[in-house]
Amino acid sequence: MPSSHRPRIVYMVGNAHIDPVWLWRWNEGFQEIKATFRSALDRLKEYPDFIFTASSAAFYEWIEGNDPDMFEEIQKRVKEGRWHICGGWWVEPDCNLPSGESFVRQGLYGQRYFLSRFGITASVGYNPDSFGHNIMLPQILSKSEMQFYVFMRPGPHEKELPSRLFWWKSPDGSSVLAYRIPYPYCTDRGDLREHLLNCIADEDLDISMCFYGVGNHGGGPTRRNIESIISMGSEEDLPELVFSSPNMFFNAVSDLAQESPVIEDELQHHASGCYSVHSSIKKLNRLAENRLIVAEKVSSLANLLLRHPYPEDFDRAWKNVLFNQFHDILAGTSIELAYEDALYTYGEAISIADRNLNAALQSVSWKVNIEGDTHSLEDSKAVFVFNPHPWKISEIVEVESSLRKDLQYELVDASGGSHPFQYIKPDATTMSHRKICFVADVPAFGWQTYTLKPRSSKSLEEDTNPVNCIADDLRIETPSFVMQVDDSCGGIARLFDKRHNVEVFRSTAALPLVIADNSDTWSHGVFKFDDICGRFELAGSKLVEHGSVKSVIRTESHYGSSLLVQEFTLYPWRDQIDVNVVVDWREKHKLLKLAFPVNWNADYVTYEIPYGHITRPLNGEEEPGQSWVDISGVLESGQEYGLSLINDCKYSYSAFDNAFAITVLRSPVYAHHVPAELNPDVSYSYIDQGMQRFRYTLLPHSGSWRDARTPLAAALLNQPPIAIFESFHPGVLPPTYSAMEVSPSNVIVSVLKRAEDGYGYILRAYETNGEVVTARVRLFMLDLDIELQFAPYEIKTIKIDPESKQFEEVNLLEFAEGNS
Repeated sequence: MPSSHRPRIVYMVGNAHIDPVWLWRWNEGFQEIKATFRSALDRLKEYPDFIFTASSAAFYEWIEGNDPDMFEEIQKRVKEGRWHICGGWWVEPDCNLPSGESFVRQGLYGQRYFLSRFGITASVGYNPDSFGHNIMLPQILSKSEMQFYVFMRPGPHEKELPSRLFWWKSPDGSSVLAYRIPYPYCTDRGDLREHLLNCIADEDLDISMCFYGVGNHGGGPTRRNIESIISMGSEEDLPELVFSSPNMFFNAVSDLAQESPVIEDELQHHASGCYSVHSSIKKLNRLAENRLIVAEKVSSLANLLLRHPYPEDFDRAWKNVLFNQFHDILAGTSIELAYEDALYTYGEAISIADRNLNAALQSVSWKVNIEGDTHSLEDSKAVFVFNPHPWKISEIVEVESSLRKDLQYELVDASGGSHPFQYIKPDATTMSHRKICFVADVPAFGWQTYTLKPRSSKSLEEDTNPVNCIADDLRIETPSFVMQVDDSCGGIARLFDKRHNVEVFRSTAALPLVIADNSDTWSHGVFKFDDICGRFELAGSKLVEHGSVKSVIRTESHYGSSLLVQEFTLYPWRDQIDVNVVVDWREKHKLLKLAFPVNWNADYVTYEIPYGHITRPLNGEEEPGQSWVDISGVLESGQEYGLSLINDCKYSYSAFDNAFAITVLRSPVYAHHVPAELNPDVSYSYIDQGMQRFRYTLLPHSGSWRDARTPLAAALLNQPPIAIFESFHPGVLPPTYSAMEVSPSNVIVSVLKRAEDGYGYILRAYETNGEVVTARVRLFMLDLDIELQFAPYEIKTIKIDPESKQFEEVNLLEFAEGNS
């Protein structure tokens, strides 16, 4: 029953929730932000007690560039304390799907912008409209100078909390004081009595917070809103009403906070369909994040080794990515035209990354000493392979060029050692082009050079002959695995692990399931997608590649008007299965999953989340995750065993009955929000129609995912080595080199970039396994050895002066403690 308790004071927060993109495009959002901010400034003139709150640094940057006079007015109101800046992020993003580094950059660019323009940073994290919140956010927020957090979703019907006010704690021990606003952040233009009563109902505190103001498309507090607050303030049966802000509220409840409960859990679920809908925007996001991170690393290396100019436009690219992570863009819930705009801005970000990456990489490769056989230079090719990770890798790379078909070639590394390679299908159709793949052994954060040259003796056996690998159109056997294709659906009928004598699956895996999905774009109120309405049927299976490096079976399956192609790749030298997937989807109101029923008992599934991981039960609910998920347990023999699934662009999973599934796509109508009904006489546009491609990896392993080093494998899939052709030339750099190495393997260096103040470099690392560890970072390029102490799941940021070789730990804003 509703509580009879009422707060004695209510802090009235005048705001204007603005979706810069949703049922409109960004240019309309741009105009509405100007109109809303203008209205707020006018209300501040008219009502001396009124206070306004607004978030999102991107909005302020728009105003600054488009109306400098208005921006100056805002600066004055901020200085006098009547315009409050909340949410130190670039926008209010989706709080599950961006990478850990993207959340860091939201604060890095947002807070530093606020500090440079207003002399302050925001103390309150502010995401009242986001659809769920990952458990790593308290650490990221607190290390970005935000001690408090405001949210609304999930609501009480979606997740019970012991109090609206609580300490929200990350696994590393970091915490923020959080408050779940009880009722929507938007109001209409009129009297606020009913809205106020709804907000204070069931309040367990003596001090409450009530948001008001016209929102979504902007507008902000109206005159009637403000006058109704003034009028209600004189009524004895109502609490004291105070014009206020979240900042003021949290300062006021500081005494109550000492008694507040501690929540050590993620804040889920709301709008579960958002994790999978609109595949293309999610793929662009993953690609842009990783390409920028690699480009920054290589640009840093080129600058430190060769004084190659560090690019000045990374911030522009990152701001594009951060803007597109707004919760109604990345979640897939905006109108169709909005995604054309997002495609262009993601494209600009990726183009900036690619341009800078290529310039830096070729500045390095051009200075590498690459010697060739003077007798065969004309027919030889030099290949430069760069590893962006601070650990040694053995990874397949592919290169394509014009090669003479009347010659036999061999591939040698810088020390003269011979490496097998394999001819595969080229991208070009011209007869002179040939494509090869080979396994590149590359030092940690460094390079290796190879030469593809005519053989010195024609008597040598071709390197393209298979080694310890048997294959036909339905079966591949390697030293590690036996894989059999299901001849009914094109999935995996059997995967036998020869290393550990384990049948990995209890029934067909990589099983394509078509599921009825009549929910709206968000899937409001839906937590499971399990109404199976069809399965794909195999149309053909063929062995398309077979050699010393890899063997590939291509299966083609059909359902209705849709096509699914899975190319299963196994290796004689590697203990994983890589799968390239092509989907041509033509269905409506349906969802596609790939299911993997494992042959052991599991109590939970582990999911990667931004800069961390979390375990969840096998209850069938749709769950957000990053690039990997793992299901481990115990075999009948008592052996611990598991399977990791890694992917390059998907974010939605479910687990049930010792099985898990990756959700490939959903096909609702664009921006369909219940309770609106679809008109059968109207032609609608459906999401995820047509062709898409993605890749996933199956990593069977003994022990746990920690033993399998799954986070490293996921990083390698999403940031693969880069191979380019080079000429033969002398150089000042060696043909093989390592610039940085990190140990142990449960610490990953995710970032190496120039510091935002232009002086020195930033290195960021995080602990992956939930262990206390002492890590050693050896920067060979600087002759610098750094020892770091990590708490479980901790993110550390180090600022390095390459001239003095001095370094210090800083926060995520790149400020030393107390120096912002």
